[in-house]
This record gives sequence, C-alpha cells and structure tokens, in this order.
Amino acid sequence: MEYRLLKAILAVMATISQPPKPTAFEYSDADVVRVYYWSVIHDRPISWACRREHWPAHLHTRPLPSPPTMSRRLRSPSVVALLDALERTVTAPREAGLFWMIDGKPLAIGGCSKDRQAGYGKAAGAKAKGYKLHTIMASDGAVAGWRVAPMNKDERVMAGRLIRSAPPQVVGYLVGDANFDSNKLHEACDRRGDLQLVTPRRYGPGNRTGHRKQTAGRLRSIALTEGPSHEFADRLLADRSEIERRFGHLTNWGGGLSSLPAWVRTHRRVRRWVQAKLVLTQLKRGDKFRTYVAA
Repeated sequence: MEYRLLKAILAVMATISQPPKPTAFEYSDADVVRVYYWSVIHDRPISWACRREHWPAHLHTRPLPSPPTMSRRLRSPSVVALLDALERTVTAPREAGLFWMIDGKPLAIGGCSKDRQAGYGKAAGAKAKGYKLHTIMASDGAVAGWRVAPMNKDERVMAGRLIRSAPPQVVGYLVGDANFDSNKLHEACDRRGDLQLVTPRRYGPGNRTGHRKQTAGRLRSIALTEGPSHEFADRLLADRSEIERRFGHLTNWGGGLSSLPAWVRTHRRVRRWVQAKLVLTQLKRGDKFRTYVAA
C-alpha cells in the first residue's frame, strides 16, 4: 500500500544527515519531500497532495504546505540536494560489478503539447514528441547513472556523458545495442581504463571498418563479437535484454513510470518525476506489497 512506500521514503530520509531547519521556512525540506512523494506515489499533481482530505487521518495532524510553497521550495538548492541524496541512497550500486547495460527509454507526450523543451525524435519503432531516459544499469536494477534529455538528443551523446560521469563501481563490460557502436564511446571507455564497451557493429558484421582510424576499444569489441571465440560476447549481448525487463519493472505497476502525465512538463519537472519513480520502483522491489493509484 501507498503508506508503506511513504514510510520507506521517510526511513531513508532519516538516515541522511540534514542541516538544521532554516528559521525562515515554516516547513522543513523533509516536509516538502514528503508531500511531493505522496503525490508521485498516487500519480497525482502536487496540488492534490496539498489537500488534507487526500491523506490518511493519522498523517495530516500537521498543516500542509500550499501549492505555491511546494513549487517554490522544490526548486530550492537544499530540497534538490535532499532529493538527489535520497535517490543515490536507494538506487546507486553498492559494489563494483563486471556487467553493466546502457540504453534509453522514450517518455512520450502528446504531439499538441506546448512544452518547448521537449523534442521530436525517434522512439520505439516510431517518431514521438517528449523526452528520453538514458541510463547505465546493473543486472540487479541498481542505477549507476541516468539523465533525461529531449527525445531528439542523440543517444550516443548522452551515453558519452553517462560514461564520463559513471561512479568507480562501473568496471568490466558495458553492453549496448548497435546504436552505441561509436568510436567516441569506445574512446570514453578506454580513458577510464577498466571498462570495455561491447556492441554489435552498427552496419552489420563482416564489413570493413573504412579508412578512419579505429579506437583500440572498438577493435576489441569487434574481436569479441566477431572473432572465433565469440560465445562469450554472444552471451553478454543476450543478457543485455535484462535492461528491457528492468524498464518493464519501472512501468508495470500502479504508481510506476507508465507515462508522463499532463502536469509533468519542462525538463526540470520531468527529471524530478523520473527521479522519484526510480526511487519508488527500487523500494517496491525490496518489499512485497501492492499499490493502488488513488481514484
């Protein structure tokens, strides 16, 4: 139930050291995050969570912030820092792994939306308007890095940023589909010194590499996937489908990232919404309970 998810959020926040409550604010950063997550859990606007009748009786003993207060405080550096710390505590990998997956998930919105920060680009087998979630993920669902960008942003550009900012736990093999077969991405992995990008060739196996100089990482990837001992690479590429299942876990439950609702527009709000859904999905996987979107 939703209350158990909120309790899990509050328990994690209790472990995060926070500065003393500023006297200029009536509500603490934790109060603001609590109200925000209550709205996200129920797939409702923030204004919905600011009304007492939408809270259980034992939870609305204190006054709730108004929607303008929530909008202002959610943009404050201290609340943003608390949201980021909460996300890292719940979703970040605990230890180094040798197998990582990289991919993007489209977050489509209506074509008539006036969101000027959304882009019109390639989604799953079609063109769509909206944003895209780019992520490096472990097989157990831990998120080593993620970013949200307009739909028309090249996945390889975002992948390069994710690789360069990935935590030290990301070592071993980073596996992606043929769209990530790029000399620049292989070079970014080579610079880390402990990460090998493995992808099928973008234009199919057996073709020549052309006259352009190839990075050492791309040549190693070609040798792994097309060499005489390609069974290991075949297994890595087969296991890459796990990220599709992880994206499925992110979306196929009441309160998950099924779509971007009408009140989640502009990059700032989309990023904050996706961040909360990543946290809630990871917490839900750690316990056995069901959730129901409020009527």
